[in-house]
Amino acid sequence: MSTSKLGSAELQAFFSNTAQMVSVGVQTDEAVHLLISTAETDRLRTAAQAVYAALIGGASLSAAMQAAGCFPAQATGLVAAGEETGHLEDTLRTLAISYEEQDRLFAKLRAAIGYPCALLCVLSVILAFTVAAILPVFLSVYDSLAGGAAAATSGLAAAGIIIGWAALIVTLVCTVFALVAFALSRTPAGRERLMGTLGRMPFARRAFADWALAQFTSALAVYTAAGLNVDDAVGRALATVENPELRARVTLAHRSMVEPVRANGLVQAFASFQVLSPQHIRQLTFGMRSGRVDEVLVELSEEFFQDAINSFDGLVDKVEPALAGFVTVAVGAALIAVMLPLVDIMGTIG
Repeated sequence: MSTSKLGSAELQAFFSNTAQMVSVGVQTDEAVHLLISTAETDRLRTAAQAVYAALIGGASLSAAMQAAGCFPAQATGLVAAGEETGHLEDTLRTLAISYEEQDRLFAKLRAAIGYPCALLCVLSVILAFTVAAILPVFLSVYDSLAGGAAAATSGLAAAGIIIGWAALIVTLVCTVFALVAFALSRTPAGRERLMGTLGRMPFARRAFADWALAQFTSALAVYTAAGLNVDDAVGRALATVENPELRARVTLAHRSMVEPVRANGLVQAFASFQVLSPQHIRQLTFGMRSGRVDEVLVELSEEFFQDAINSFDGLVDKVEPALAGFVTVAVGAALIAVMLPLVDIMGTIG
């Protein structure tokens, strides 16, 4: 059994290729077998081999995915629902779209973290060299000119040492946090932890609210594509919501849908508790009337994913000026740390 979790790009490739083969009449075991030879990563190839081994042993696709141990529990449950209701192909396609959008968002997140991480690493090296190599040279010269006692009591020299070390320590702390965030962004489990941490920060609340709504509508689209009725679909999709505000609204909407006396429909419940905006409610209404609710939900999830990406772009636009300001202050502190002992030396010589 494989224990290495697949990333969003690998999950998208698995579900997309399997759905394409199933749509032309290929059995699921043959579809997965074809993926073994075309997989772009070793991790995906290993996962396909594990799934294929279980399939030829008589397991269903969802059971084979569970046995492989490298698929998210939510995806496995959705595939099982698709198999039970006879909507496996639709479920696989919707899952492929969902993970494709997630991969776009994660790529944006990695890029947003990578640039500050690289810049902070370079700045840390420069400051470390300044504090560890350049400052001692100036202090040694000052000591030889003014004597050890004078050097120890010099206010400017002491201030230079303090400023240099303070700038280095602050920069190193920021660099460590950036490196940890970048390392987390490289693995599926790490991304979940990173997204959870960032989602609790006030400056990122809007971006992660869009992200949570995109995940919810994507899961809801998959469950409806799998053939579940809307009440059950909303109840199961609710389990994917971690954002407290959205979870509270969806919970109230779901309760109103399953009330035994006066149950609301999907559109009415979402409108009453402001799960979606009026514009999106109109789109959902059209989907319900035309029998295309799962397709409309997919369109909405894609729109929300794009909103989340735009929100992340907005965060990046705010981070870059802040980072530039931090670099300016750090470099200025390093220059001051070097210049203050130099001023003392010039004063001593004079």
